[in-house]
Amino acid sequence: AITDTEATLNIKEAFQRAQKGHNNKAKLVASLKSRYNKLEDKTLFHEEFVHYLKYAMIVYKREPTVENVIEFVARFATSFQSPPKTEEEDFFHVPSVSSLFLLYSNLHAVRFRVCQLINKLLGSMAENAQIDDDLFDNIHQAMLIRVTDKFPNVRIQAALAMTRLQQPRDTDCPTINAYMLILENDTNAEVRRAVLSCIAMSPQTLPKVLKRTRDIKENVRKLAYQVLAEKVHIKAFTIAQRVGLLQQGLHDNSEAVRDIVCSRLLPAWLRQLDGNVIKMLHRLDVENCADTALETLKAVFKSTPTEELLQHRVELDNRKLIPVDSLTCESVLYWRALCEFIKSKGDDGDEMLEQVLPDPATYADYLCGYLKAVPMLSEEQRADFNQLELVMTKEFISQQLIHLIGCLDTNEEGGRKRVLAVLQEMLALPQTPSSLVFLLTEKLLALIPDDHRRIQTVAEIISDVREPITGTSQPVDEKDIRRQQVQLAEVKVRILEAKQTLEDCIAAQEFNRAAELKDSITDLENHRNQILQEIAESNQPADKEIRTEKNDPETLLRCLTMCAELLKQMSIKTRIGPTISALMSSLILPSIANAHPAVRNMAVVCLGTCTLHSKELAKTHMVLLLQIAQLDEVKIRISALRAIIDLLLLFGFQLLSETAATQAAPPSQSPDKQEDEAAVAKDKGDAPEDTHVSDLRTEAAEGLAKLMYTGRMSSTKMLSRLVLLWYNPVTEDDTRLRHCLGIFFQLYARESRAHQEVVEESFLPTVWTLMNAPATSPLAEVDINNVVELIVELTRPSALIKPSANTEVCVHDYLAVRMCGEMLKDPTAPEVRLYAKTLSNLELSRDDTVRKDLQTLLQQLVEVVTDRVCLRALEKMVSQLVDSKEQAELLSASALQPLHVNADGTHCIFDGLTLFLRFNIVISHIYLCFSDSDGENVPESVPVVRPSRRAKTAALEKTKLDLNPLINQEANVS
Repeated sequence: AITDTEATLNIKEAFQRAQKGHNNKAKLVASLKSRYNKLEDKTLFHEEFVHYLKYAMIVYKREPTVENVIEFVARFATSFQSPPKTEEEDFFHVPSVSSLFLLYSNLHAVRFRVCQLINKLLGSMAENAQIDDDLFDNIHQAMLIRVTDKFPNVRIQAALAMTRLQQPRDTDCPTINAYMLILENDTNAEVRRAVLSCIAMSPQTLPKVLKRTRDIKENVRKLAYQVLAEKVHIKAFTIAQRVGLLQQGLHDNSEAVRDIVCSRLLPAWLRQLDGNVIKMLHRLDVENCADTALETLKAVFKSTPTEELLQHRVELDNRKLIPVDSLTCESVLYWRALCEFIKSKGDDGDEMLEQVLPDPATYADYLCGYLKAVPMLSEEQRADFNQLELVMTKEFISQQLIHLIGCLDTNEEGGRKRVLAVLQEMLALPQTPSSLVFLLTEKLLALIPDDHRRIQTVAEIISDVREPITGTSQPVDEKDIRRQQVQLAEVKVRILEAKQTLEDCIAAQEFNRAAELKDSITDLENHRNQILQEIAESNQPADKEIRTEKNDPETLLRCLTMCAELLKQMSIKTRIGPTISALMSSLILPSIANAHPAVRNMAVVCLGTCTLHSKELAKTHMVLLLQIAQLDEVKIRISALRAIIDLLLLFGFQLLSETAATQAAPPSQSPDKQEDEAAVAKDKGDAPEDTHVSDLRTEAAEGLAKLMYTGRMSSTKMLSRLVLLWYNPVTEDDTRLRHCLGIFFQLYARESRAHQEVVEESFLPTVWTLMNAPATSPLAEVDINNVVELIVELTRPSALIKPSANTEVCVHDYLAVRMCGEMLKDPTAPEVRLYAKTLSNLELSRDDTVRKDLQTLLQQLVEVVTDRVCLRALEKMVSQLVDSKEQAELLSASALQPLHVNADGTHCIFDGLTLFLRFNIVISHIYLCFSDSDGENVPESVPVVRPSRRAKTAALEKTKLDLNPLINQEANVS
């Protein structure tokens, strides 16, 4: 038998040896287990074991020695699970051990280590291991409490510990409910990642995991895609979910996330579909998400070896074409994607491209035959969904076939002419679907490099479509036929009479008279034949070819679409010639007043594009565009607004004054009205947040942002309104507007010092607007502190792309003086506290004059301000200015003198640059804590101990590196 003392020493020795990573823990476990099995009374062993374990439980830092001890304890405890023993011999059920699982402590280190130990214990158990129901419930309840702990690291370990406690088939499983709540609400990214790594997939949890693919943190999004690739079959997703995953993943801002989608998610889906790419396309709605499908195929091709690309190509016939009967949306899209991918390789892909595409002439005939087979549906047929779906499918296939024209080798003259002829024929055919006109025109213009030839070609096609040649037949006139028949009868009678007379003359031997009669008979017979020919022609109606102008909406829209694409493809330097002028007068301007909205919209697009080529034309039609932007339907107003923005970007705001001058001549419009229109044009986005049409508001805001960024306008009022629009709760769901303004503010403010001055001048108007917003206004809900922080960050001198090298007065100096002036006006105003808080976040220049003036203003404020919070902030600011001045004097006396830290650690002396850096670090830390953590997040590698807790953790610091001194000290005392 072994004594109790020997058992204690062996436990202590085991814990000491377990701290070292090079020791074989399996041997330690076996040795200690052997000693344990030989004991008759195991109670003392349990108590001593827990006693030494507690030394590791109070250490929060992830020290290797402590981690080794926790690993050793987990191995030792789980070594009793196999083979099964009796309940008394199961180490889990020992009261002193199991009590650790329910240990509640004020020390976050203890809570962290308890959750970590449970995690390792449950993770080390066999797949079919079992524990007591009461112990299961106790552990479960304890971990459910710990996943709501204040400290993120505790929540992480608690979430990991519950991995084997979840029951996916139970819709009311507490663990899964807790996991879903964490994914939705936990502010710490590492906690969300921990839950993602261990949550079980089910119809209930899948939407929550999908939502994490749009998480704000890159690592969370990355892990979410990994989990979906490894745990979820492609059939478990809906079509919308598959398309959304690919669309978001392939366009993610993070390259790491995009790589995960390409290297993990897509290969996993292909494996589940036996590597068949066409089957994967079947799982997507390629007709409605062709761009996403193309990007997906491109990602698949990038990861496919070059020699395998042609092995998986679609089935082509001996002409290198897909048979018409085999054309499907998926196969033609795959064909297009493959050809475009090979084409993008340049000269290296020419040989491969010849194996998947025919010569241009053959392909042109193939395309022409398919396009002519696309049926045209009447209104009654369009009511039949099956017929409509069939036509839509054929139109989609036609679009992909037209796109393939860009992959053809059109350097050979004969092939290019044939392709051009087919494209012109298709554009002129009235049976060609309107949805294909844009693509056909684009490919046609791409094959014609010269602008003048382009204009002539498109104008001829428009003429053929607008005024097609038609044959007409004239009706037969019955009166003319009767008249001709009467004349024929008279001639026949005269011929008979002349012949009778001729016979009489011959009988009387009057030969001279007979010769005259013979000549007369010949003339009469010729006249008879002429009348017979006229009668025959009259009986057959004559067909005449004439041109008839068509003004139906479909024809006008087709012509305007071709015209718009032509103007878009033309070089901006190409001037407006006679042909374009004729199209303007005969097609574009008359269509502005058309009753059909789609026709009017396309006409406005054409007019706006056309005016970009001529300043005189822009002056002439600017007022018309302004009127359309205010009066027509929303879609047409947006088109007109875009045209106005483009004109102002190209010609500047002087175009408005010149327009007003040119419009002064007509007596029908007064000069006052013209000035009003020019003012309206300049302020067209003056109140974008007041409009109820979100698309129009977004377009106006985006246009103003473009004008300000390019320097065409500089307006403090406009910038203030854009800031308010960005923070307005009404625009919360307008992602395009939020994204546009968010990018604009950063680029605009960082571009130049002048732009920062505009932002600084908008500070006070923005604050006044928010402070005076009525309770019923959406602006009353805006957090004014966030707005102020934004403007302060945008105006930092260090934020400039090219910071100024000299020590001139910076923008923050002016901002500080403005806020001090406002506080002196009314020291009791509610915004004084906001200004006082903002002052401490400014980057002030090192100019002595500025600092002296600012110090004087602050001292005046200290005398008049009564609010204690404001007073402390102002006194702190004065102290910083004084300290920086003293530091400058010290540095001038000795450049090598180190910075001095007071003994109490409460005051430090910084030079100006260090102060600026300190402010940046503080602001960055505030942002990080506000957006990413709800408590103290101690890094695992280098933990930061807060100064206020140094006294509490002084004893723990000694045990973090090595537990042996504390263990030995405790043993000596005992």
